[in-house]
Amino acid sequence: MFSPLIEELIRALRCLPSVGPKSAQRMAMYLLEKDRDAAELLARSLAQAVESVGRCQQCRTLTEETVCSLCDNTRREQSFLCIVETPADVLAIEQAGNYHGRYFVLHGHLSPIDGIGPADLGIDLLERRLASEPLQELIVATNPTVEGEATAQFIAERAKAQGVSVSRIAHGVPIGGELEYIDGGTLAHAFNSRTAFFPPAE
Repeated sequence: MFSPLIEELIRALRCLPSVGPKSAQRMAMYLLEKDRDAAELLARSLAQAVESVGRCQQCRTLTEETVCSLCDNTRREQSFLCIVETPADVLAIEQAGNYHGRYFVLHGHLSPIDGIGPADLGIDLLERRLASEPLQELIVATNPTVEGEATAQFIAERAKAQGVSVSRIAHGVPIGGELEYIDGGTLAHAFNSRTAFFPPAE
């Protein structure tokens, strides 16, 4: 139906998450028909990012620098280290604004079926950091999936073996959520992770 170059563009756009054939076709048509300046800017920016963006040598988040701005910021709390699965998780936590420690990005989770093991997640680098840096707390913030929980457990055991205090972020009912619309797994996790409303007097 389309010329080879347009077909190639549509196929390329389909690599984006949640973009199906129709969405990719609409994007391609918009860029070619309505806004070629934006198309050229997108192409240049993407090419530059692919060429220049790598991983921070300390936390493994995406950056064009050897060490990212978060790791390079001496005002952040050096004794707290938060483990996340993706650079997008770092952004989400930073936007929440209540955590001011450092990060370590796994770029995934343990998945034997997919052939993803500890070496693929940089666990060796993490263990070296645990051994060499004085940490007050290691915060594991992997996703509440089967793989995320298994990854959290694996990391917690490694950290405990090195004498590092480990915590897991809470998962449960979201603020503003109504119980009748919460799935059973989330409710079960919320009940199992409940805390005392008024702590018992000592």
